[in-house]
Amino acid sequence: MKHTMNIIRIQGTKKIPDYIQIRDENFTLIAYFRLNNPTRALTRCDLLDKKDEILAIASQLPYGEMRKLEF
Repeated sequence: MKHTMNIIRIQGTKKIPDYIQIRDENFTLIAYFRLNNPTRALTRCDLLDKKDEILAIASQLPYGEMRKLEF
């Protein structure tokens, strides 16, 4: 069974760093983390095994754009 999630890159400010959001198909927030420190958030939502794939997509994602993830 595939799970569909959405990934969004949020641009920070001088004091607030850029963040990544992962949301489920109902747009409920699943994970929220900085691109340089994803381990804890991905562990909590049981996506640590997909870390490399998520980071590859997130690092190329333009700010504010949403992309679907299917696992």
